[in-house]
Amino acid sequence: MTSRVVSLSVVLLTVAGTAPTQSIPIQTVPIVPADQFDVFPSYTLAMGGVSIAVPDTLHDPFVNPAKGARLRAARFFGSPTLYSVSHDAGAGRTLPLGVFSAAGSWYGGLALALQQVDASHLGSSSVKTPVAFDTGFRLTGQLAPSVQDLSPGPRSHGNALAFVTIGTTLPASGLSVGGSVRWAKLRAVDGVDLLYPGSTRVDQSGATVDARLGLLKEWAGNQSLEAVVLHERFRMTHDVTFLDAFWDPGTQQFLQSPRLVHDRDFTKRWGLQVKYERPLTASGWRIGWLATANRISQPDTPNLDLLNIPQDPGHAAAYELGVGVSRTYGPSLFGMDVVYQPIWSTTWAEAGTPAATSGSDTSRFHFSNALFRMGVSREVTLGPLTRTAALQLGLVVRSVHYDLAQRDDVDATTRHLEESWLEWTPTWGLSLRFPELELRYRGLVTHGTDRLVTPSNQFVTNPADLRPGFFPSPGLSMTLDGVHVVTHQVSVSFPLR
Repeated sequence: MTSRVVSLSVVLLTVAGTAPTQSIPIQTVPIVPADQFDVFPSYTLAMGGVSIAVPDTLHDPFVNPAKGARLRAARFFGSPTLYSVSHDAGAGRTLPLGVFSAAGSWYGGLALALQQVDASHLGSSSVKTPVAFDTGFRLTGQLAPSVQDLSPGPRSHGNALAFVTIGTTLPASGLSVGGSVRWAKLRAVDGVDLLYPGSTRVDQSGATVDARLGLLKEWAGNQSLEAVVLHERFRMTHDVTFLDAFWDPGTQQFLQSPRLVHDRDFTKRWGLQVKYERPLTASGWRIGWLATANRISQPDTPNLDLLNIPQDPGHAAAYELGVGVSRTYGPSLFGMDVVYQPIWSTTWAEAGTPAATSGSDTSRFHFSNALFRMGVSREVTLGPLTRTAALQLGLVVRSVHYDLAQRDDVDATTRHLEESWLEWTPTWGLSLRFPELELRYRGLVTHGTDRLVTPSNQFVTNPADLRPGFFPSPGLSMTLDGVHVVTHQVSVSFPLR
């Protein structure tokens, strides 16, 4: 397994998985959260997530609430989902249950989910972080009132998620309008514990809210135009306990003093997406186009100054232009999406703050990201025509490339950096359809993601090198070590009448 030196921190780290499709992810290093919030049932996610020219009646209402109008009958569903990160670097399990129903021209849905997220096993041989001094070293005085516990804390934390949608179809107009709210009470976001090496305990708490308004217009000839407006707020607090080690010349020993760091992470996002689909030829081809715009601001960020560039407050403008094609040929379906994502982001650290290196720093990022999705599906008849099975295969490739210009406004100096990486995700799925129910399984494995680690051969022996929280001194290098994320989901849905 290869490792590479970390030169950048995580900028605008958001739980993009809570708002599919319309939220454009922004990262400067590939340590994004795993598939923690991708928990609702879907048909096309097993086909690489193709979505521009391929309808997904199972998942579309969660993306655009106006598409709930395409659900013609009341249905109940459950979709147990689990993911795991290699080398014991995290895992999670989610149980969502939900129902969609319609009454006349109105429709609505409700879904609830309980989730358990496991922290990384820092003692594993492959994922190593800086380790504080042995707790047998003496503490100086009593614990501060804000420091309640020096134990590592529970290995798992629970989250709660809720989704509600309502909409209506305007008679004889082909127009549907819907709204939805997605809320999550969070005690753990995957991978956050690894952002505080040297800590003895990381307690997370917060919530995320995603509200959206959707519009769907359908014409004769299977043409459609849709639009979605969303507003998303993500707010977390991180209470991190450190044991600061220092050399006491009076006693000629190392002593430890507990310290609590209270970090805030607050992100606001506005988004708009417009998509148009139409048949391309009479032979089963279909084409679609989409355009997405996001405006993101992050006034509060975790004080992660252990890397060369701290995570600073900032804002970003992200855009997405995509085209997709699909073809239905008898029982077979093929789909492909190509998406380009230009992003401009600016972060800043005022002089005198822990994030500023020497003066007032301004960092400007220009991203040129690309996304490719491709998938196929094949249905097979099992006995009577009402019983069918389908096999889905797909591939997702995401390319991230950006240029950074960081300027020290006090020293009037500028440095430039160029970074890029590639993520790829094979997907697969199997479904069984009966008159009374549908059973689906989907799986995926994501390669090209990393976790933050410290080389095992680095250890501070000179007391002068010790820093608060036992963070590495400038002579030590944090690294990114490659991991892969595996996700499995089994979903069942059946009509209520």
